[in-house]
Amino acid sequence: MYDLELDKVVKEIKKKKVKTVCIQLPEGLKPKSKEIVDYIENKCNVKCLIWLGTCFGACDIPDVDCDLLIQWGHSKWIF
Repeated sequence: MYDLELDKVVKEIKKKKVKTVCIQLPEGLKPKSKEIVDYIENKCNVKCLIWLGTCFGACDIPDVDCDLLIQWGHSKWIF
């Protein structure tokens, strides 16, 4: 259905050597949050937090204490 590029996420987590990751998802992907967290935590030695508040796009950054924030949305960003 969707390619969430979880292997890229795992690679970035390992590269940055982070310990806590916040996952921010749009409403349509929130039902998949446990599946996403389980995948990441099984591949990396990290603790994942799920942001369940509203999300109005990439500029809507939650105020949470974490080493890395990962956001998924509808548009591809190239960086």
